[in-house]
Amino acid sequence: MTVAIDVTDASFETEILERSTQATVVVDLWAAWCGPCRVLGPVLEKVVSERQGEVVLTKVDVDSNPRAAATFQVQSIPAVYALRDRKVVSGFIGALPEGRVRQWLTEVAPPRGEVDELLSAGDEGSLRKALELEPANTKAIVALATLLVADGAPERSKEAITLLGRVPETAEVRHLLAQARVGEAASDNLGEVASKLDALLGRVKGDPTAKQEYLDLLELMGDDPRVPEYRKALTSRLF
Repeated sequence: MTVAIDVTDASFETEILERSTQATVVVDLWAAWCGPCRVLGPVLEKVVSERQGEVVLTKVDVDSNPRAAATFQVQSIPAVYALRDRKVVSGFIGALPEGRVRQWLTEVAPPRGEVDELLSAGDEGSLRKALELEPANTKAIVALATLLVADGAPERSKEAITLLGRVPETAEVRHLLAQARVGEAASDNLGEVASKLDALLGRVKGDPTAKQEYLDLLELMGDDPRVPEYRKALTSRLF
């Protein structure tokens, strides 16, 4: 059976809020004099233990830790809340039977499936297997593309570009595509980029490939102070 973490006012930030950025945290607000709390406590421990570490159970004695209790605006106990990313996502009041507690936990923290495990492994073989199971899984696509781009081989970069074409464009995807098209070396030699951009500028209007390379180089430059001027120069040439 799982061992719940006893949380105090002093450890509330670390044990509950910070932990919730890594896993679902269940908070059991209780008191020694509360009969229903003593009934619910073992039920929570049993149900959470079935999740084999996917869910963290914490306990807050409301009498000894009034500040932590006040955070949840507790009106009566036992009170149970689930947090993810420092926010309450669900909760209930009272000593629910085991079946209802298990159903509630399943709803707020769905059990990890095979794809989740493969994503956690993070190696190329696992990511490819994840995509066999879920071809449209964005996390798997981006993670695999990241590995392929880091490899640096042209064929691997080409595969990464194809993969990334299957997901919506985000800042991360845009940067990966730029790396795949231009090559990792470009981001390591930004001192030479200026001359390359100047050479490309004269071709951007009639050459889509030159235009894309120009944009990719700017993407790899990140927050380099020269970027706004180069973007302005591109706009002048195109329009």
